[in-house]
Amino acid sequence: MADKYNLKNPAVKRILQEVKEMQSNPSDDFMSLPLEENIFEWQFAIRGPRDTEFEGGIYHGRIQLPAEYPFKPPSFMLLTPNGRFETQTKICLSISNHHPEHWQPSWSVRTALVALIAFMPTNPNGALGSLDYKKEDRRALAIKSREAPKFGTPERQKLIDEIHEYMLSKASAAPLDNPTQAPEEHPKTEEADAQVNSDIPEGLPALEEVPDQAGDGIVEEQEVIANANPAGVITPREVQSSVSRNQVTQTSADTRVQNPRPETRVQKPDDRLFTLAAIGLTIAIVVLLLKKFIKSTEYGAVFFNGS
Repeated sequence: MADKYNLKNPAVKRILQEVKEMQSNPSDDFMSLPLEENIFEWQFAIRGPRDTEFEGGIYHGRIQLPAEYPFKPPSFMLLTPNGRFETQTKICLSISNHHPEHWQPSWSVRTALVALIAFMPTNPNGALGSLDYKKEDRRALAIKSREAPKFGTPERQKLIDEIHEYMLSKASAAPLDNPTQAPEEHPKTEEADAQVNSDIPEGLPALEEVPDQAGDGIVEEQEVIANANPAGVITPREVQSSVSRNQVTQTSADTRVQNPRPETRVQKPDDRLFTLAAIGLTIAIVVLLLKKFIKSTEYGAVFFNGS
């Protein structure tokens, strides 16, 4: 492959480097390789994210790298029906050519595929090339996606089949066909959220059209509380809440009975102290009066003697 292209071209040199890295360090979540006759066109396949309606699915697509790569972003197109993105339509992502202002030359095809997997379960919110199918429909499409799509020339189809065979060997078991038989979804723990967030490349901007999911959840919860129990009927939850409050009150009362507070005795001051203080004060006043009287008497005697 390298003999057919000008190795002095920065784009060719970068692409061949990424091909070598992709083959030497494959991933269980995706695979992508360029065409033999055109290394600027890549075929790829990604595995549906775990714990989502896409789990078990294998989704094929095409990447078109520009001649100025990696200084300009690539374009992405899904070939497998998935219920999240339109097929054979360039999708709008912050890592695609729709937003060149977000692209960084340090990103690669591998980086873009990791980001694409992270974008799969997000809310499309009307983004260009996005779909918003029900979870049941997406699960049904995930089952059908385990068959390799038929697309393009024999060269493209050969590469698609090669990538699909590799992804089948790494994929988990096929999802259940009947949505009612699907295992019950459990809320993600903080540890699971941290694991999902760690898969997104550092510095990668999120979809501009993605809404604040936490904010939507709060609004929805407030609406449910406002419209709950309009007829004033006591619900089991209210009964359980009342019982819990009664139990807490009774427990607090028992605690106060079992652990009575020790009585604090206030010792009254002894009346004898006040009496002694009064006597002492009286004596002091008498002494002062006597001193003044004596002084005044001495001064009077001196005055009379002098005259």
